[in-house]
Amino acid sequence: MLTAVVRQCTKSYLKLNPTDDARVPAPKPGQKYMLYMHVPFCERLCPYCSFNRFPFAEDRARPYFASMRKEMMMLKELGYDFESLYVGGGTPTIMIDELCDTIDLAKETFSIAEVSSETNPNHLIPAYLDKLQGRVQRLSVGVQSFDDGLLKQMDRYDKYGSGAEILERIGEASPYFTSLNVDMIFNFPAQTEDILINDIERVVESGTSQTTFYPLMASPSVARQLARTVGRVDYTRERTYYEIISELLAGGPDPLFEHGSAWTFNKRGTGAAGEDAMIDEYVVDYEEYPAIGSGGITYLGDNLFVNTFSVNDYNAAIAAGRMSLMGKTTFSLRDRMRYRFMMQLFGLRLDKRQFERDFGCTVEAGLPVEMAFMKASGAFDRDTRDELTLTPKGRYLMVVMMRQFFIGVNNLRDQARAALVGEERELIFG
Repeated sequence: MLTAVVRQCTKSYLKLNPTDDARVPAPKPGQKYMLYMHVPFCERLCPYCSFNRFPFAEDRARPYFASMRKEMMMLKELGYDFESLYVGGGTPTIMIDELCDTIDLAKETFSIAEVSSETNPNHLIPAYLDKLQGRVQRLSVGVQSFDDGLLKQMDRYDKYGSGAEILERIGEASPYFTSLNVDMIFNFPAQTEDILINDIERVVESGTSQTTFYPLMASPSVARQLARTVGRVDYTRERTYYEIISELLAGGPDPLFEHGSAWTFNKRGTGAAGEDAMIDEYVVDYEEYPAIGSGGITYLGDNLFVNTFSVNDYNAAIAAGRMSLMGKTTFSLRDRMRYRFMMQLFGLRLDKRQFERDFGCTVEAGLPVEMAFMKASGAFDRDTRDELTLTPKGRYLMVVMMRQFFIGVNNLRDQARAALVGEERELIFG
């Protein structure tokens, strides 16, 4: 039921409308912002991924990094400063020297204290790790599974190595970073409970300081390809799999990990645990953020902007001195309240007093239906004048909500991707 409700909600407000805006709005005085940077190039295109990504070619990627550096300076001209940088993809480390030059410029230009970047297991080699050390505090490695059969289904085995090889590389890479996150996916059609338990055991064995277990998200654009490659997604067993993960990682009287968000787990007794932990869902800590790069999605005020998915059009826009905004959607006050409700509870705590200050009403008055549903479902552990926190069931409900929200965002990406023409359309759609 919750899946259907959130699906319908996202359809109603995540609609892309054309925009002629040349740049994103200027920053609000005193507001803290994070910068998101998108690198849309991969050596292999995974069948489950809906992000903007293209097959890697150096002659396409090198000018692209130069354009991103120019776009950063546009944000500086608008008056932005940032304390955090998140580099996503694609595969950000696809051209390590270009990435390092871009991070260095960001640190010189803004007040950036922490950098998070994504990567793939084949880049966990000394030549790359030496350059990332000191530049990147948190590295997130896309593993998805340690099971060789699943890796072959995802077309990742030949390119990124076997589960045993990936496990060894994670152990070697971990000392280079304040936090190393292992990205996993659960509820693959061919994934049994035994395979899932083995994946959890390998995560623990790796010594990683953090792990994220995402539910498989079958957005419309990848559903058919998913069905052809790994099978149809069965959401009826998702909760069982999630409970296995939570129990083995963060359950019992002396757990090895603790929840950092509904689906992120931080190792206890390390720098990755606690209030300062960085997680992939940066929107939990930074509600508003500009995004640079082709396919980047910006959220500022009540507007969500989407950059063009065409690398060619992106480069042309930056060369002409404008950003590559191709569309936007505007949130109503109620939509913004729902967004805050979902994001803060996904991060395990909603600040009721902050909600009332920002929206001019209590969460109970602003979202009576949502609050009634969550209370009736037994989702709240603490419900005081100051805060809402979650029970184990509440955490799973947030997994469902975020899964459907991200599928809704992927629908926005599909709308943007549909505008591709010529060679770029052929690269993606074949």
